[in-house]
Amino acid sequence: MKVKLIIISIILLLVMVFASGCIPVMEKLGLVNPANEEQLSPEKGGPPDGLVKVLIGFKEKPGAAQQAMVKGIGGQIKYTYNIVDAIAASIPQKAIDALQKNPNVAHVELDIKVYALDAELDDSWGVKRIGAGVVHSSNKGTDIKVAIIDTGIDYNHPDLDDNYVEGYDFVNSDDDPMDDNGHGTHVAGTVAALDNDIGVVGVAPEASLYALKVLDSDGSGSYSDVIAAIDWCVAEGIQVTNNSYGSSGDPGETVKAAFDNSASAGVLHVAAAGNSGNPPGRGDNVIYPARYISVIAVAATDQSDKRARWSSTGPDLELSAPGVAINSTLLGGGYGEKSGTSMASPHVAGVAALVWAGNPDWSNGDVRNQLEITADDLGDSSLYGNGLVDADEAVGVPPPPLNEPPIVFITKPADGSTFDSGVAIPFEGTASDPEDGVLTADLIWTSIKDGQIGIGGSFFKTLSDGAHTITAEVTDSGDETGSASIGITVGTPITDNILHVKSIDMSFDEPATAGPNKFYTAIATVYIIDANSDPTNPIPVEGATVSGIWSDATTDSDTGISDTSGKVIMISDKVKNPASGTKFTFTVDNVIKDGWTYDSPSPKPSGSITY
Repeated sequence: MKVKLIIISIILLLVMVFASGCIPVMEKLGLVNPANEEQLSPEKGGPPDGLVKVLIGFKEKPGAAQQAMVKGIGGQIKYTYNIVDAIAASIPQKAIDALQKNPNVAHVELDIKVYALDAELDDSWGVKRIGAGVVHSSNKGTDIKVAIIDTGIDYNHPDLDDNYVEGYDFVNSDDDPMDDNGHGTHVAGTVAALDNDIGVVGVAPEASLYALKVLDSDGSGSYSDVIAAIDWCVAEGIQVTNNSYGSSGDPGETVKAAFDNSASAGVLHVAAAGNSGNPPGRGDNVIYPARYISVIAVAATDQSDKRARWSSTGPDLELSAPGVAINSTLLGGGYGEKSGTSMASPHVAGVAALVWAGNPDWSNGDVRNQLEITADDLGDSSLYGNGLVDADEAVGVPPPPLNEPPIVFITKPADGSTFDSGVAIPFEGTASDPEDGVLTADLIWTSIKDGQIGIGGSFFKTLSDGAHTITAEVTDSGDETGSASIGITVGTPITDNILHVKSIDMSFDEPATAGPNKFYTAIATVYIIDANSDPTNPIPVEGATVSGIWSDATTDSDTGISDTSGKVIMISDKVKNPASGTKFTFTVDNVIKDGWTYDSPSPKPSGSITY
C-alpha cells in the first residue's frame, strides 16, 4: 500500500514539475529548504560547527510538522525527501537521543561518507569484449535515460556533448554538474561515448546521459546527497543509474529504502561492487550500495576474463564486466586508462540501456533478469556472480556467420627459382575455402613487374628479365581474400637500378584541439630517386615501398609508396601538449622495388624537427 501511495505521489509531482515552467529543478522536487540552503553548503560538505549530519526516518511522510520539530531541537534541514519518509539534517549531538525516543521517529542514522571507487591502476577493449560492438549496427541504446551518479560529467567533451541532456550538482546546490574530478567523466564515456570515429566508443553510444554530482573534487560525498539524486531520478523518469562509489560501512535503513523504493518505481540501479577484495578472492567484502538486493553488484575482470585481484567478492555479486585498464573519456577532451569496479559497472549500465532500447515495453526487472540469464559463466559465483555481461546475447543479436579467408598454395615454380630469358615458365597452384570449397579456377596471378600473368590453377607464361614477386590471389563469396607469394628471377638480374633517398623534409601538421589540449603530428616527406641519374636533374622513382620509424617524441612505424614525383609522406602519432624543445625524428629503414637495389647508406637517412 505504501509503495502505491509513493508512486501516486510521484505521478502528481511530475505533473507539477512539467507545469512549473522554469522553476529550479530542486525547488520543483521540494528537496531543498531554501531558508537553510546557504548554511548547509560548506566547502567540503561538512555540517555547521557543533552539529552532526544525520538521516531522520519518520513513520509517515514528513511535512511541516516534522520540519518544525527538527528546527525546534536546533537542527538545520538539508533535504525533505519524496522517495523515502525521511529528512536529511544537521542537528546537535545531544538531540539524537531525544529524536530516537520520539514516537513519530522510526530511526536516526549518521549521514556517512561515500567515495569514488577508482583503483588507480590508472581502448575501449571492454566494450568489444562484451559484444557491444556487434549490437551497434542495429541498437545503440537510443534515448534510454542513464544517470551517472558521481563527480559530474565534462559535458563539453567531444565524445559526450551530444548525449548529455541535463543534471544537478548536489554538492554545490546548483544546476551545473560539471565534473571537477574526472571520475564521472571516465564512467560516462564507457556508458555512452559517441560512435563518431574519434577517441573511444561507449557501450550504448546513443543513450541520453544525465549527470548527478554527489561527489566533490576529491571524489567524496555523503549519502544524503545520494538519496536526493535518487529522488531526482524518479521524478525525471531516469531508467538506469550507474553508481561507481560506495562505503564499506552500512549507511542504514534510509539509504536502503531509497534504493528499494526507487527500484519499485521502475529504476534499474547498477553499482560497483568495490575494490576491497584480496588476491586469493576470499571473504564477503562487497560494499554499499551494491550490497543491496535492489542493486546490481558488478565485479571487475581483466582481458583474460579473470577477476581483478582487488575486485570485491561475496554472495551479493550479480555480474562481472571489464574493469582493468579501461580507456575512456577524461576531463578537457582527452582519453586515458583507469581501473576499478568503477570502470566495470558502467559496462553493465550500458548493456542495460541496449536491452531496454531493444525491448521498450520491458520493466526494470525484465531487463535485470535478461542480463543475468545471458551472462557468460566464468566460474565461482562469489568471484564473478552470474558471469560476464554479454551484450549481443542479452540484446538478442545473433553472432555473425563464420567467414574464414581462402587458403592458397603455389606449387610451381618453387620460391627462389631462376629461369633463362624467353622460356615459358610453368605456374601451378590451389585454392580452397572453408565455406565455398575449391576455388582454384578463380585464382588470379600477378607480377608487380608484368601485371596480371594468368588465371586458374595451371598455365605457362614468359616473363621479362629481372626479379619478380609472383602472387596468386582469390576472393570468396564473403569478400574474404587469400593469397600466396613467391620470388623468382628471369635471365640476368638487373642491378644497375639503384634506389636512393634524396632528402627528408620535416614539418608540422595543423594541431588538433580538444578543450585546453593541443595534439601535434610531425610530417616527414621522403623523396626517392634513381641514384644513377644526374644529381642536378635527378629522376624520381615511382612505386618504391619506403618503411621507417619515428623516434624521440613518439615511437611508431610507417610505410608508404612513392608517387610519380618520388615522394612519400609519413605522419607521426599525435603528441599531446609537447614541451618546448620536443624533437620528432623519422629514420628510413628500407626502400624496396622490384628490379631495383637500395643503396642502404650508413648511418640510415633521417630527418628531425623540434617543436
